[in-house]
Amino acid sequence: MADTTLSATVPARPGRLREFWRYFRENRGAVIGLYVFAAFVALALFANFIAPYDPTVQNRAATLLPPAWQEGGDWAYPLGTDPLGRDMLSRLLFGARFSFFVGLVVVIIASTSGILIGLIAGFAPKWLDTIIMRIMDIILSFPSLLLALVLVAILGPSLVNAMIAIAIVLQPHYVRLTRAAVMTERAKDYVISAKVAGAKLPRLMFITVLPNCLAPIIVQAALSFSNAILDVAALGFLGMGAQPPTPEWGTMLAEAREFILRAWWVVTFPGLAILITVLAINLMGDGLRDALDPKLKRS
Repeated sequence: MADTTLSATVPARPGRLREFWRYFRENRGAVIGLYVFAAFVALALFANFIAPYDPTVQNRAATLLPPAWQEGGDWAYPLGTDPLGRDMLSRLLFGARFSFFVGLVVVIIASTSGILIGLIAGFAPKWLDTIIMRIMDIILSFPSLLLALVLVAILGPSLVNAMIAIAIVLQPHYVRLTRAAVMTERAKDYVISAKVAGAKLPRLMFITVLPNCLAPIIVQAALSFSNAILDVAALGFLGMGAQPPTPEWGTMLAEAREFILRAWWVVTFPGLAILITVLAINLMGDGLRDALDPKLKRS
């Protein structure tokens, strides 16, 4: 009876997901960013059903039509058309799909390889750790966009090669972050206990230590996602990323450069899409940092 009474009076510990959401929603900007990002993801996923036209179909009789609410506009093209008569709304929706796909692939490649190398560096002998970290320092010493341009120039301009180049550029951030977290965790009692119990090195790396290093890595992944979208847009703008007629936001900006003064919408809408998406993801990253970092949690 006493045990029953005691268990009834002690509040149950909330689930991890519920606790995470409680801290996350304290940051209103992060919640707004989450909703905006979710809306963009939904639009990208259902672009086939929402887009009124095929994003690559040209209509030479409707070139550079302004948005529907502006004089001379047509409600058949709510956001106007580009210099080749393609519907801006359709191209923006499919462009979101390309941008999010690029961001996801880049984060998966960069984080997987970066975490693996960071774990190896954290557990490796000092000489191997030094070699790995100096290589990462060399990569980080180059401006990220310049290094991505060089890699794409070597591999050839395409969306796939742009993703590979951006992943290589972002990888050192995961290596340094993972190594720092591993070096901190290695000295803790639970790792020493696992060693004494006879845990093998792979188990120590992937089962014992890695789960306790994931919080900062998740935050870095969110920030890398926005950086990947920006970098692929920049490469597309420079003609080294996605190639026409692919409806990618950076490529859309490149195709519209000479029409900036004549047709403001062909530049404004892709630019706004990049701005809003990256801002929303960065706001989400701030919320993730606040929710996952124990030092920032208020009791």
